[in-house]
Amino acid sequence: MGYRTLTNFRAVIFDLDGTLLDTLEDLADSMNSVLVRMGLPVHDLGSYRFFVGDGVEMLVRRALPVTHRDDATVARCVSAMREEYGRRWALKTRPYRGVPELLEEVEARGVKMAVLSNKPEDFAKMTVEKLLPRGRFELVLGERPGMPRKPDPAGALEVAGRLGIPPASFLYVGDTGTDMQTAVSAGMFPVGALWGFRPASELVTSGAKVLIHEPYELLRLL
Repeated sequence: MGYRTLTNFRAVIFDLDGTLLDTLEDLADSMNSVLVRMGLPVHDLGSYRFFVGDGVEMLVRRALPVTHRDDATVARCVSAMREEYGRRWALKTRPYRGVPELLEEVEARGVKMAVLSNKPEDFAKMTVEKLLPRGRFELVLGERPGMPRKPDPAGALEVAGRLGIPPASFLYVGDTGTDMQTAVSAGMFPVGALWGFRPASELVTSGAKVLIHEPYELLRLL
């Protein structure tokens, strides 16, 4: 996928896990700890690349054996996962190389930035506050009651409405098919981040118009 001259973008929505932050090890360690306590098989790190991205409940369902996906077990494991992740979320999680510098430059260009995640909103905000420079994001939204998770476009459209910027003036940067579908449904320009959790084929199939290998490449679209 090549680049083209695009000069009308006034804002960027970033996904969090797998796009701004490498959260995979803390998520995997937390879920595996829950599985060990239940006497169930654990998974390698690579498997978690395909488990995460659609909220904690879906992560739990994917990690549990098929024979243990009844609603009661899932609910118990979701609660345990939230508790475990609450202790581990900042142990190994770090910004991807080049992300802090990208955010500095986007801000310097006067482009508004927001985060939209399927991570529970309290965790999303804590993670951004601790691990990413403060004051650069206009909004940090995550999973919360009354707001459907991505790929539903409601969160992305809420960001656009609260910033007073038309959806067509947004770049949407994410690393999963869920992110690309969200961008397409919201009428935003989908940019696939190849340093994240999912392969290029998933991003393209889900609607990515541009794929970028390194964070700084986003600047070519602004």
